[in-house]
Amino acid sequence: KARNPDHVHDLLRRIGDLSEYEVSVRITEPEMAAPWLVLLESGHRACRVRIGGEERWIPIEDTGRFRDALGVAPPQGVPEVFLKPGTEPLDGLVARYARTHSPFVAADPAHRWAIPESLVRAALQRLEASGAVLHGDFRPGGTEREWCDPDVLRALRRRSLARLRREVEPVDGAAFARFLGRWQGIGSGARGADRLREVLVQLEGMSLPASVLERDVFPARVHDYQPRLLDELGASGEVAWLGRGRLGKDDGRIVLTRRQHLSSFGAVSEGEDCDTPLHAAILNALRSGGALFFVDLVAAVRAALGDVLDALWDLVWAGLVTNDTFAPVRALAWPKRHGPPPRGRAGGLPPETAGRWSLVPTTPEATATTATARAHELANALLERYGVVTREAVAAEGIAGGFSAVYPVFKAMEEGGRIRRGYFVEGLGAAQFALPGAVDRLRAEREAPDEPEARVLAATDPANPYGAALPWPRRDDQQRRGLQRSAGAYVVLVDGEAALYLERGGRSLVTLPAFAGDRISVALAAVTEFAGRPGSRGLTLERIDGEPATESPFAGQFREAGFVSGYRGLTFRSAREAVPGARGR
Repeated sequence: KARNPDHVHDLLRRIGDLSEYEVSVRITEPEMAAPWLVLLESGHRACRVRIGGEERWIPIEDTGRFRDALGVAPPQGVPEVFLKPGTEPLDGLVARYARTHSPFVAADPAHRWAIPESLVRAALQRLEASGAVLHGDFRPGGTEREWCDPDVLRALRRRSLARLRREVEPVDGAAFARFLGRWQGIGSGARGADRLREVLVQLEGMSLPASVLERDVFPARVHDYQPRLLDELGASGEVAWLGRGRLGKDDGRIVLTRRQHLSSFGAVSEGEDCDTPLHAAILNALRSGGALFFVDLVAAVRAALGDVLDALWDLVWAGLVTNDTFAPVRALAWPKRHGPPPRGRAGGLPPETAGRWSLVPTTPEATATTATARAHELANALLERYGVVTREAVAAEGIAGGFSAVYPVFKAMEEGGRIRRGYFVEGLGAAQFALPGAVDRLRAEREAPDEPEARVLAATDPANPYGAALPWPRRDDQQRRGLQRSAGAYVVLVDGEAALYLERGGRSLVTLPAFAGDRISVALAAVTEFAGRPGSRGLTLERIDGEPATESPFAGQFREAGFVSGYRGLTFRSAREAVPGARGR
């Protein structure tokens, strides 16, 4: 934009005639349009004329050309040298119009100058004959052929190609992370059973720690999530679950799926010791008796309650046994009662025995047809989950056979026009497959939002690409062990970049490269909101980047965010914990 009167004079010489308003929108200080034009007029560098009933400003040296071409009356005081007749004055004005406009029709300059269109068309035809302008169909959806200056057309082509190249350029990891959050509906505000059904379709077939599902994954996607929503879907037969391996004593990986797909995702986990006589007795009892309550199962195998419970959960984590409700999985996180259950009192059984237990449907005998069908279901599940599927994301899920197990399906879907293949996310493998709508949404995330956005996700959440599709970012000035996508750990994303990593247990925090500048306050606001959420007991950080939290270079910012120093470190108390006596309520 023009920054001074000299630049405004250059504008007039390049464009020809401009109103005061048209000058104001082309300068850095719009309110200076009138003073600068008057200054040019007093210096005999510009003059005001009337064209088509409107006051316009023109360079004073073009006064004679506007007079002869458009019949404009020259103002008084114009030097005689600028009023000498020229050859083909209208051709000169039209050629300049073409140099400063995109493809146009003859009616455009005719309307601007209030002259017959036939005069403009004749001038354009003379210019075309000399090669000064081109005539053709340049704009899509045009009603008639347009005129355009050759240099303008070349510039438009260069810019169009640059834009097309930019559209096909891969996005960076941060844009991919922003896309994943929106694709999976993180913080969307949707609620209810219908929303939970949508979430379950996206998560279908993925093994996630049972401890994070209802604590972190579902609440991030379903506003005001309540456990009864999952129980209702399970009780109606819509949703089933199965184990995929133990994680410690009271946790394990869970796969959720629609019941009709249970056999497709029911692969048995490896490494489980389920070959004792008691395990065999439980399987035989369920095979012959169908779905059984725990008390019936104990009676059928005739073993001690505690031994049956332990063996039953061995079979659950091996993917051999499931339940018609999610309640026993939920109860694993509850405080355990020691000693035998009281006699003669209802509800004496451990809560992790609730519901009816049954065998997971046997996987059909492996044939070429069944293998292809399972691969199709797996490929569709991955596309629903990620929108853009990469080799790294598939490898992170630990799918049997890896990316090669689903690559033939993706290739066939691409050849059939159902999905697209391309290099959509930079730094990842070239073989990336995406749903058509996902590509447009991914590229829409190329630019970060004007206002920084932060969210806290479980490290194992599929909406967090770090440690899976994307590597964890590193700070050059820190030496520390690798970060893990472990149950109980959290990551704070700011505009899609990993800024903080809260280790399992919440006592240790690791800062990442994005935790800098204006993003510090945004990230800490997300941390305090997370620590103060309903049901939370707050957060006490003992170490930051391996150092005592109170001695960290960031300790001041944490205190400004609401943390207080204590003998254990930096503590943020939730509103519930801040009320005296609230712990026992």
